[in-house]
Amino acid sequence: MIETATGLVFRAWPLTETSLIVHWLTPDLGRLATVAKGARRVKSPFRGKLDLFYLADFSFSRSRRSELHTLREVTLRETHRALRQELGLLRQASYCAALIERATETETPLPKVFELMLQVLQHLPAQAPQPQTVLAFELKLLTELGLKPEFASIQVSPDTRQLVTALAESAWPVVPRLRLSDRQLREVRQFLQGFLRYHLGREVRGRIEALGG
Repeated sequence: MIETATGLVFRAWPLTETSLIVHWLTPDLGRLATVAKGARRVKSPFRGKLDLFYLADFSFSRSRRSELHTLREVTLRETHRALRQELGLLRQASYCAALIERATETETPLPKVFELMLQVLQHLPAQAPQPQTVLAFELKLLTELGLKPEFASIQVSPDTRQLVTALAESAWPVVPRLRLSDRQLREVRQFLQGFLRYHLGREVRGRIEALGG
């Protein structure tokens, strides 16, 4: 049976000389893996439609034997081209995707997580890379996953505690205006590092680079 979905390309890499494995984030089907047969051929109908963070409508045939399904058709909706013009933005987007992959199960509906990822992809090109974008994403994702920290009891300075709350609860246009001192940034980074490690088992690769070193 052929199914349809809307999704973001989270990963794509060669399977054979002619085919790709494509991992998607979708709202209704969660994280999904497909094989795009012949996608690396010059005249493939998939050519130019399967790159990192592309948003597309697609159809696939579900496999009965594995979680790797067969991609059928792709209609491209958005490329998020601006992310490719600034390495720092691409690093931040990639870390956000890796964090979602670490924190969620495959093929589980994730409508709010999908919307959060779309929001951050739209927000990132609006300014130069800033660490508060990543910190806000971490806090907002934890909230959506039911792992929201108890802000009143976290072990940071009172002013930093207020900033943590603001990062978690503010709309994306407000986040760049939340200025953190070096001390506050250090406190928030360390708190979230420990919190994420506790809940996810280890720190997700790419966090240091996403936060600017």
